[in-house]
Amino acid sequence: MVTVQLHNLLFSGRHGVFKEELATGNTFEVSLDVSYDESGRPFSGLDSIVNYVILFDIIKERMHQPSPLLEKIAEEIILKIRDQYPFVLEVVLSIYKLQAPIGNFQGKAGMTLRKKFTK
Repeated sequence: MVTVQLHNLLFSGRHGVFKEELATGNTFEVSLDVSYDESGRPFSGLDSIVNYVILFDIIKERMHQPSPLLEKIAEEIILKIRDQYPFVLEVVLSIYKLQAPIGNFQGKAGMTLRKKFTK
């Protein structure tokens, strides 16, 4: 099993349900793990693996489209990855707001979506 990872990616975006979030935007941190079975898939070039550059582009494109729910963003990213790489068996995606709209809050607030697929 191979897991391709992109962690601690930072994006600016206007995601959220509060009008202040949409007006001012926020910084988001994204981490991604994409797992697949390498047996029968020789490591012979970029077309035989999950390419982290393509994964980054998928994430970047979706993170620049405003959405009220992080869960919806995560689901759409995961489905696009699965569409690009039908042999993927599991995707784990976390999205965090680094300035959550919570009074006196320090830290980050977010969610993780895990999807498992069969061959």
